[in-house]
Amino acid sequence: MATYLVTGASRGLGLEFVRQLVGRGENVIATCRGDRSMSELDGLYDTHENLQVLELEVADDKSIAALGRQLDGLTIDVLINNAGVYGPRGAAIGQLEGDNWSEVMRVNCIAPILLAQTLLPNLREGAGKKLVFITSKMGSIADNRGGGSYAYRSSKSALNAAVKSLAVDLANDDFVSVALHPGWVRTDMGGPNAMIDATTSVSGMLQVIDRAGQAESGGFYGYDGAVIPW
Repeated sequence: MATYLVTGASRGLGLEFVRQLVGRGENVIATCRGDRSMSELDGLYDTHENLQVLELEVADDKSIAALGRQLDGLTIDVLINNAGVYGPRGAAIGQLEGDNWSEVMRVNCIAPILLAQTLLPNLREGAGKKLVFITSKMGSIADNRGGGSYAYRSSKSALNAAVKSLAVDLANDDFVSVALHPGWVRTDMGGPNAMIDATTSVSGMLQVIDRAGQAESGGFYGYDGAVIPW
């Protein structure tokens, strides 16, 4: 039995990660924003002793630091940085705003790396030492044929670059750091016309996470295990 920490766990992919992990008997620490509706997560909490729910605002440095203090001395095997935002829809050239773009970069790129940095002492004590970052194929520069989505694409490209650096910097400590594309998923972010459901996406990503070792560290993979070009 391993201990997983999952961010953005109140809905969508985060909630599905929690559902599948507690279902297979793992210890799970689920984090959510304070202003969220926790009905489904509360239901899981009420029925699973292996689930702990904590508050975290990923875009707030003080909140990240507070979580670190709260978890001081606790072993974590796998960190799944899932929390993310898309930003303003349809913002094209001529409509871009710096504040909105900065917020997306903060949540999608900066916050996951700062959280990983904060929890490194916990992860060093774990058997897994796995750092997982939910990114997007839209962050692939080579795959960008549609243009647009400036804030979201650039934030995920930046996250990918940071994950690669993290993999290099922590290689000698036996950490495994991977960037995962969940597919186009039917969630609040993905919309109703997306190709796959959250159950399929998360089931596939967990298989990739379970298999990931030093050879996979620093890679960019799809939920089906396919290598995605940077």
